[in-house]
Amino acid sequence: MAPPSAPRTGAIAGGEAPAARPQRPRPEKKKRAPRGGGARGGRALPFLVGGIAVLAVASTSGGVYAALTTEKADPAGAGSPQEAAPPNVRPGDPVNVATGGQVAPLRRVVPPDVLAVGTGSIPAAKINRIARLGRVGDVAAVAGGAVQLQGRQVNALAVDPSSFRSWTPPATAKKTDLWAALAGNQFVVSPAAAQQLQLNRGYQYPVVARTMPKLTMGGSGPLGLPGIDMLVSRKSGEDMGLVPNVAVLVNAPGVDPAKVVKAVGRVLGPGTSVLNLHERKYQTPADGGRPGSYLDLYKQAAGSCRGLSWTVLAAIGQVESDHGRNAGRSSAGALGPMQFLPSTWKAYGVDGDRDGKADIMNPYDAIPGAAKYLCANGAGRGGQQLYRAVWQYNHADWYVQKVLNLARAYSARYE
Repeated sequence: MAPPSAPRTGAIAGGEAPAARPQRPRPEKKKRAPRGGGARGGRALPFLVGGIAVLAVASTSGGVYAALTTEKADPAGAGSPQEAAPPNVRPGDPVNVATGGQVAPLRRVVPPDVLAVGTGSIPAAKINRIARLGRVGDVAAVAGGAVQLQGRQVNALAVDPSSFRSWTPPATAKKTDLWAALAGNQFVVSPAAAQQLQLNRGYQYPVVARTMPKLTMGGSGPLGLPGIDMLVSRKSGEDMGLVPNVAVLVNAPGVDPAKVVKAVGRVLGPGTSVLNLHERKYQTPADGGRPGSYLDLYKQAAGSCRGLSWTVLAAIGQVESDHGRNAGRSSAGALGPMQFLPSTWKAYGVDGDRDGKADIMNPYDAIPGAAKYLCANGAGRGGQQLYRAVWQYNHADWYVQKVLNLARAYSARYE
């Protein structure tokens, strides 16, 4: 049984937008409003605060950092509110339930493509401009700063665990106990920090910042961001005086990350550090060559089916969930970024990230699962076999035509 697919709208990465789709032959799914929401490390992340003394410090990840001091920044002077609302929140997005140790379930994984760090609070207007850049999918703005832990300077981010978990490597994102601890105002660190600072889960440690709270170590896991070794809750970050909205994460599926870096740099202006997280210098052996974006995932998954173009997977990913932005359950019961029915997933699910579980919601599993399904239906042979394979994904000729048109658009832009 093929996974019936609910087409969804999304910007085409290249080419002209296809004509309005015809009436669907079978109402298996209804259109819904989009829902919200390998470790990198080892390189210097410049953390600078305008008007405040700059410290050059060593990070537990290695390298030298110009780190934020722990003095509280003046958000009004920086032109940004203390807690600017995330720019991509829309009606119907999941609400933050991360209070009292509770954390929202993981709905999807959002591989970050670009990390930008300001010299102070990044104004909300600029964050919104980044969110409106062409083909940018998701944006997350977080507080941050340098704190002292066990006598060492550590770069920390203050985050909402319910939403930020989506931006971390899949294995970390799925550790619900880790994010529940963070929601309970404990702190989380990278494995390198846990080992080098000899931290033990469940023990309290003084964290030196503007204030000196004693926080409990709630666990560790790869955080996936160069130079970031510690996460605290938003409340803890406010209490410690971390600088609000000092860092911005950007996800732009299907776009050359170097182009995103340039566009974000133009918005933020001089003095802001904008990092392409796909550059080799930000990768570590722990990544194991794992793809870091949807574009990379489509390309890698297509390699498992000789003759299948990655552009077909990208087109299906766009139509089905807008590259993971609308990955929740459809009215027909399909789930995940590639919208599989659970019954079909049992036959074609793939453990792409080798964590011991084929997760229908995880793009590292779902995209190679889609390649497996298409290949089993002859997609690698091209021509009419490709047409029939896509038709098996959703039994509608208009759907096949839309996917193939999008695939040609991707090919024209990237190949």
